[in-house]
Amino acid sequence: MTETSRDREDRRSSRWATFALGALAAVAGRGLLTRAILLKLRHDLRALNAGDYRPLLAGYADDAVLSFNEGAHRWAGEHRGKAAIERFFQDFVAAGLKGEITELFFAGPIWRLTLMIRFDDHAHGPDGAELYRNRTALIAYTRWGKIVRQQDFYEDTERIGVLDARLTELGVMPAAA
Repeated sequence: MTETSRDREDRRSSRWATFALGALAAVAGRGLLTRAILLKLRHDLRALNAGDYRPLLAGYADDAVLSFNEGAHRWAGEHRGKAAIERFFQDFVAAGLKGEITELFFAGPIWRLTLMIRFDDHAHGPDGAELYRNRTALIAYTRWGKIVRQQDFYEDTERIGVLDARLTELGVMPAAA
């Protein structure tokens, strides 16, 4: 039996249809993944803003490293392991810091995503006066859905030192190591 030009055209059409459906599924899947990540992060952030850092901490691998900018403040340096990251979050909550995600970008396969997050944070004193406001870019590297490394970059690193000094004046001391 010989192949006709109609048979060849049908096969070509079928390949293009399969390609188009695959491309559509990939785009839709990526959109759903973006939505799922954003929902999870916003849920964890609502809890953090309410004083509960545990949902956010659960997203870190046991051997994760959180790198924060150097300086003369309680959050400076590398926080290695979940216990050190927990102390970092305890200090964040104790300082009355609150934040919001304003942008999220990610790249890579689902088992090894790199997230780039724009995070704006602020803190107010007991009298309601603003103590601190800053913009941050966070880069988080994941492995199978857990953060294994995070680097934080601030618009103005001096503001963090000023906040830390003000917190000490108010009697808010860092979590014990």
